[in-house]
Amino acid sequence: MSKFRGQRAAFGPPGIQPRWARGNKEGVGTAYSTSSKVWFTLRNGIITEVYYPTVDRPHVRDLQYLVTDGETFFHEEKRDLRSHVERLSYHVLGYRIANTEPQGRYTIHKEVITDPHLPCVLQHTWLSGEEELLAKLRLYVLCAPHVAGGGWGNNARIVEVAGREVLTAERDGTWLSIMATSLFRRLSCGYVGTSDGWSDLVDNFQMDWDFDQALNGNVALTAEVDLGKKREFTLGVALGDSLHSSVTTLFQSLGFPFREHRRRYSEQWNRACRKILPLEQVSDDQGDLYHSSYSLLMAHEDKTYPGAMIASLSIPWGEARSDDDKGGYHLVWTRDMVNSAMGLLAAGNTETPMRALIYLAATQQEDGGFPQNFWIDGSPYWSGIQLDEVALPVLLAWRLWKAGLGQEFDSYPMVMRAASYLIHNGPVTQQERWEEASGYSPSTLASNIAALCCAAAFARERGDPASATYLEEYADFLECHIESWTVTTEGSLVPSVGQHYIRIHPVKIDDPRPDEDPNHGTLTISNAPPGSPTEYPAKNVVDAGFLELVRYGIRRPGDPLIEASLEVVDATLRVETPFGACWRRYSHDGYGQREDGGSFEGWGKGRAWPLLTGERGHYELAAGRYVRPFIQAMERFASDNGLLPEQVWDEEDRPELYLHLGKSTGSAMPLMWAHAEYIRLLRSAFDGQVFDLIPEVAERYLAEERACNPLEVWKPNRQPRAVA
Repeated sequence: MSKFRGQRAAFGPPGIQPRWARGNKEGVGTAYSTSSKVWFTLRNGIITEVYYPTVDRPHVRDLQYLVTDGETFFHEEKRDLRSHVERLSYHVLGYRIANTEPQGRYTIHKEVITDPHLPCVLQHTWLSGEEELLAKLRLYVLCAPHVAGGGWGNNARIVEVAGREVLTAERDGTWLSIMATSLFRRLSCGYVGTSDGWSDLVDNFQMDWDFDQALNGNVALTAEVDLGKKREFTLGVALGDSLHSSVTTLFQSLGFPFREHRRRYSEQWNRACRKILPLEQVSDDQGDLYHSSYSLLMAHEDKTYPGAMIASLSIPWGEARSDDDKGGYHLVWTRDMVNSAMGLLAAGNTETPMRALIYLAATQQEDGGFPQNFWIDGSPYWSGIQLDEVALPVLLAWRLWKAGLGQEFDSYPMVMRAASYLIHNGPVTQQERWEEASGYSPSTLASNIAALCCAAAFARERGDPASATYLEEYADFLECHIESWTVTTEGSLVPSVGQHYIRIHPVKIDDPRPDEDPNHGTLTISNAPPGSPTEYPAKNVVDAGFLELVRYGIRRPGDPLIEASLEVVDATLRVETPFGACWRRYSHDGYGQREDGGSFEGWGKGRAWPLLTGERGHYELAAGRYVRPFIQAMERFASDNGLLPEQVWDEEDRPELYLHLGKSTGSAMPLMWAHAEYIRLLRSAFDGQVFDLIPEVAERYLAEERACNPLEVWKPNRQPRAVA
């Protein structure tokens, strides 16, 4: 049985304001097995967030080593050592880390995986360097628990179990425990910034405190590791729904050799990735990013709710986020999730996309819609309505149906409810894909038209031609109005281009008589810096969302209006980097690293997004042009370990802030949407045509001769035009 050690309470409650780690990660890991319900991330050569038992619940801010000789220096792993991180292999989301003292006198080597079958993170550690210095080194574990997703209200205690002392933390019934195969010489609990181990060691290089508990605060756990003669040990971080389950898991995981855990961990991942398509043949990096992207997409699926896939195991600009911002990107966005499923499907995986479809059908609301985003258990987080997030599950269902999958699961009810929702709540969307504006959006209209055509195909296959015709006619109505709703004829961004697509024509969803002229209207820009304009004529705000019209087969590649709009996009949003071209989301975007390099905190400056390089690559392929530069650019935007960032720095280098042109900012990394876009770009290049093109849509709207009167009022009973 376990028992708490003593009652000596740490001083300085409740500690300083808690924060999370930075959002751009160096690694993400989990076992492939569903029995190991724990995930970890890496940043600056140390473990940062640890998630359990679902992929949306973080419990640790970071875990690192502190080093001192007890007399002359004190080093903190994440700040003072030079770090090198590499994957164990192409497919395996385990990592080798070497953190070296600036003068090269010693190195901390680590291999980080999880127990292949239990919720325990394992970090095998050994030291190398100058023997004279190594003999003096003292190594300390420092962990900042954020149990149950928060830094406040944590309870830290020293517990005695089976003759060993264990570091523990608890909040809201979830327990975390830490122990090593080597003994802990000295252990202490404290409050961050006052009585924690860092504060203890930094003044005199000695661990003077050994508090038994630190309750109800922002706490830290500290222990000195007995290095012994081998200077090698395995550290375990286990989680459970009780103290007993946590420490039992910890002892079980540490009770078997690390090499055996690593062997099984690697076997799981290699087996899971054995059957993917050979898309590395069209890559420019021998498949490195492809294999990393595939494993990362698989790792972002939950193990309690099969098929649920989050946007990213990261909290963008986490160093500026506290308990009042619980979401981060470890939530389900239907748009991101469908993109992830499509990426896996493009690689030849059919089982995970099928699980994703079933999960979405089970999560769909009664009215046919989906929340803007939601927790793994289906509970909504934000409350916005985005019509593309209702349309995209229909496209996934259609894709799986056409692939001959899903005979055992009937997606038809989900498809028809979603189609009904699109008709009853469109064509104006409360939010487009950038989640900030209401109105007529080219990208949203594209997804809706494609989804309605796919739903019509379902209905006709089910013997319901009346519903099929109805859906197709409404899709035709939307298609006929794309230009009249979203193309300005008074463009002034590029003097030679007066007619082009705009980002969105702003209209309120409850306006019974909206002004449908895209030359009119003012667009409010979210997240604008203080003192800067927040409103601009909508006709002067552009993005490249209209490329979705080509992706699905609604407009032709090379269409003069598409090409003219790209000229405007390139003139206003394109960024040249040493790694290739990248694009910002839209004019005057405020979501990104600030001008001074500071974190986004409600305002900033929108930076360039690598996934948009992938979208442009799809268009260039469709237009019959050279796609390799876009594949190369995405590969070069990735980190050394194959992680693609949400945003890259798009100005001159700021090395003092770790910001380099074309490399990640403090936003999310990895972003699963970007990885999925990359895999689909490879598949498109492999096939020689856009993977997401929907033949039924292209056959309907790319006929050589077709009649379309954009001023015609939609009539539910009119016959669809003939397809040439």
